[in-house]
Amino acid sequence: MEAPVDIPLTAPHLTKDKEQTSQPEEIAVRAVEAPRSDVWVLSHRKNGGRQAFLPDAESLEKLDTSKWNVTGILPGVFPEWLGDPGFTEHHGVRFPYVVGEMANGIATTDMVVAAARGGFLGVFGAAGLTVRQTEEGVGRIRRELGPGPGWAVNLIHSPTEPGVERGVVDMLLRERVPSVSVSAFMELTPSVVRLALSGISERPDGSVHRPVRLMAKVSRPETATAFMSPAPAALLERLRGQGLLSEDEARLAARIPVAEDITAEADSGGHTDNRPLTALLPRLLALRDSVARLHGCTVRVGAAGGLGTPHAVAAAFATGAAYVVTGSVNQTARESGISEQARTMLAAADLPDMVMAPAADMFELGVQVQVLGKGTMFARRARLLYRLYDQHDALEQLDEKTRARLERDVFRAPLADVWAQTEKFWSERDPGEIERAAADPKHRMALLFRWYLGQSSHWAIRGEKDRTLDYQLWCGPALGAFNQWVSGSFLANTAERSVVQVGLNLLEGAASHTRAQQLRSHGVRLPARAFSFRPRPLRQSA
Repeated sequence: MEAPVDIPLTAPHLTKDKEQTSQPEEIAVRAVEAPRSDVWVLSHRKNGGRQAFLPDAESLEKLDTSKWNVTGILPGVFPEWLGDPGFTEHHGVRFPYVVGEMANGIATTDMVVAAARGGFLGVFGAAGLTVRQTEEGVGRIRRELGPGPGWAVNLIHSPTEPGVERGVVDMLLRERVPSVSVSAFMELTPSVVRLALSGISERPDGSVHRPVRLMAKVSRPETATAFMSPAPAALLERLRGQGLLSEDEARLAARIPVAEDITAEADSGGHTDNRPLTALLPRLLALRDSVARLHGCTVRVGAAGGLGTPHAVAAAFATGAAYVVTGSVNQTARESGISEQARTMLAAADLPDMVMAPAADMFELGVQVQVLGKGTMFARRARLLYRLYDQHDALEQLDEKTRARLERDVFRAPLADVWAQTEKFWSERDPGEIERAAADPKHRMALLFRWYLGQSSHWAIRGEKDRTLDYQLWCGPALGAFNQWVSGSFLANTAERSVVQVGLNLLEGAASHTRAQQLRSHGVRLPARAFSFRPRPLRQSA
């Protein structure tokens, strides 16, 4: 048992000395609003009271050194320095900030290009797109940005469509995509392990070179452990036996983790376990340390979910996040791939306006996604479809009243017509699904119900006004917090919301909050408004 450590009950500057000098609010606020400037912390010679001091020429002339000691100097706080410098160096970006993937191309190629040019890592939202559409998007991004890093593509787990997952991985490797963010994985699959390890080689210094920078977005410790650790030997042997990994690649794989960056996905939009970031992030940071002790593999851990204000971003970095990822807030940016009507609905959302609904891609598994509830009936109608699927084994078991309700309120078309469209879609995407549906009536029902869940996102993207009540808009509570934070500022206007302005303001505000907390933790008294950074038009400079 360790010996106890004595701690004083009263800090010197909290005494009730009559000569205690209070901190002038204007100096404290100026110090917080200029986070890049050095600030001195002064200590009163008699009672130890502390205050901030900006050492410009005029102020230095007025400093009464007979009353004040310079206790310490706090160097400037830069947004670039809030995270792990290894992340920015590894991905070739200026800021430890990721403009995250949003499926069906909502995180557009324009958004990725704008993010990369703004110094962020932009991720193309390839989930839900065909391999050909994703490949075309990769081509557009590369034409704009060239061969360098600074951008990524999303690979989402497709448990019901492993062939699609393999096809995307084939394309990503063929096109030499520099970074890939993988999401919604519940376990390692051969495809994701192949993506992580194909082409690895040993450098002259003995380290392992990885052509693909892999980021894994997770919310469960067991999934995080799998991505933080070397790939299982059995999986490596399987890939080697199939000729998908060489012997050298399989050998080197034992020395590196599957992913170099692990994103702790908290209460986010879309696929989420609704975990609080303040609980999830420390858990995964501790897990990182234990896995490193076991395997010698070191990874970076970033934060996603709930990051809609500078307060939240600063808290994530203060907890130890190597980088932060935003998603929901970027859907309202002008570069996003949703309609103006959908952006307007999202910009009006507040914290209580998000609900859970069945996911289209994992419908049969009962997996849910977080979506906008205000102004749309999607969640209620999607839950009805899952309830019917769970309670019946075939469409033929539905009574006439239920079938009529579905045709009138949900599909707005005869079930036979919806099945014809469904059959055409799967015949082109994966004919095996149609063969399975012919032999399994319950699977046929699932495919037909998934038609509604899949189309609802596209209606929002296209802005179909007669389908507004059916819009599926993925978002988390961060969006409500963001909307309230920007209220009354220039960012309240969605036309002003670019991913760069959103990102720069969140990071600048996080730096300001970090400076404020620095001062307060050194005994400087601060007014409440020191923690209230307001959005403002920002421009990058060298």
